[in-house]
Amino acid sequence: MAEGGEDDWEAVTYLRAKPKSGTAARSQQAVNAAQRQGIAVETQKKFSAATNKQRASGRDAARLDRETEELHHDRVSMSVGRAIQQGRISKSLTQKELSTRINEKPQVVNEYESGKAIPNNAVLGKMERVLGVKLRGKDIGQPLGPPGGKKK
Repeated sequence: MAEGGEDDWEAVTYLRAKPKSGTAARSQQAVNAAQRQGIAVETQKKFSAATNKQRASGRDAARLDRETEELHHDRVSMSVGRAIQQGRISKSLTQKELSTRINEKPQVVNEYESGKAIPNNAVLGKMERVLGVKLRGKDIGQPLGPPGGKKK
């Protein structure tokens, strides 16, 4: 054997965790063994254990139950849908042709015409330019003025 104990194959060191005390045995096997031996076993169920809840939910849940306001996104009005449809027909465009001109999916044009779409100013602006009809503001359906018409 070499000096310094580097080749000492005889010495064996075991590192073990200390066994749990009887009151803190949490494994199902330990509980079953205690029950077989007739030892009284006490179990406690923790409320909201192993969840990511920061505080009690009772107060917030009651407030949500009392809430009667229905929250939803605004949709495009039917007058805008009719104006798009009339402008598209006057230019003799199909929904697909209009969608390709404004670089959107045909489904987007369909949703705007049927009043199911959530208004997007970028999409409405592109439709206004292609159709030549105002789709935003007070004068919906009126012809769109020339670009830069307000300069004096």
